[in-house]
Amino acid sequence: MKKLFRSHTDNKLTGLCGGIGEWLSIDSTIVRLLVVIAGFFSFGAVILLYFAATLLVPKAPVGDMSFMNRYHY
Repeated sequence: MKKLFRSHTDNKLTGLCGGIGEWLSIDSTIVRLLVVIAGFFSFGAVILLYFAATLLVPKAPVGDMSFMNRYHY
């Protein structure tokens, strides 16, 4: 079972979307687009949840090399 971490390498703001993308094994750009679209249609409620999740989800451990090689080759 994979754990959810904020990404060290795939980050634009806090690394949360990059971490969610790695956790779901999808491109983080799709996650970012979904967050922006959902934030627009929820009148900002998703943006507040995004920053709350940023405080709750930890950064990936420094010794964990899985965040550096996303495609495992």
